[in-house]
Amino acid sequence: MTQPQSFKTYITSEFDLHIKETFQYRDLIFLFVKRDFTALYKQTILGPAWAIIQPLLTTVVFTIVFGNLAHLSTADAAGSYELPSFLFYMAGNICWAYMSSTLSATSNTFLANRGTMGKVYYPRLVSPISTAFSRLISFGIQLAMFLAFWLFYVIRGGTSIHVSPALLLVPLTVVQMIVLSTGCGIIISSVTTKYRDLAMLVGFGLQLWQYASPIAYGLQLVPERMFALYMLNPVTPIVTTFRYAMFGFGYFDLGYYLISWAVSLALFLIGLILFSRIERTFMDTI
Repeated sequence: MTQPQSFKTYITSEFDLHIKETFQYRDLIFLFVKRDFTALYKQTILGPAWAIIQPLLTTVVFTIVFGNLAHLSTADAAGSYELPSFLFYMAGNICWAYMSSTLSATSNTFLANRGTMGKVYYPRLVSPISTAFSRLISFGIQLAMFLAFWLFYVIRGGTSIHVSPALLLVPLTVVQMIVLSTGCGIIISSVTTKYRDLAMLVGFGLQLWQYASPIAYGLQLVPERMFALYMLNPVTPIVTTFRYAMFGFGYFDLGYYLISWAVSLALFLIGLILFSRIERTFMDTI
């Protein structure tokens, strides 16, 4: 006689985020990171050197257009400070380059991985996480380039740049960039599985967000009556805190920085919840 089959029933929450299971697939995350980074520079002559060339050229353009021609202020706080505008623009550009590239790539998670997701099971959260980490490699290269210029100006002297304990804030700003950009990207990727129009607005929205953030100018240009509202933009405290940490002077407000962290975490949590709900049915709508 054949033995009767036994079945087990597992009851899970509707908002099961599979955090533990995702951690168990960390080897797959590493493979996806390697795949994404390789694909990013595949069939290019200069390869990963583009991670340096792009922000370097952008910084040169910003220095010429916004610094030398438009004469926009690069001061984040009132006072007399000597800061090379080239270094100011590079600090903002490498931060924004990481956040915008991660958000843009993560917002395309379901569409870019639908072939793999439709054939093989793995925690779907692996895809956006690997995307964020693969872009982190490029950011690391750009940060090394920035540190080389930073060290050059520190050794040469003639500037107000100095090493301070605020340097400890740099890792926090990097983690926050990961949280914010991944959270926003996941939200967009979850919504665009059904409403593709939003995907068309990502590039335009990122441009507006960049100009609404202190990338090409300092905080001193923001009118006082709009300052509080301007600081609610979560990118603003990230960029100003990064510059404050690297230069040893500038603007840092713990209250606004904590609000920025709260907004970043809220967006990330909302993204995870949406992702958890959409991943069950996305193959039917994608």
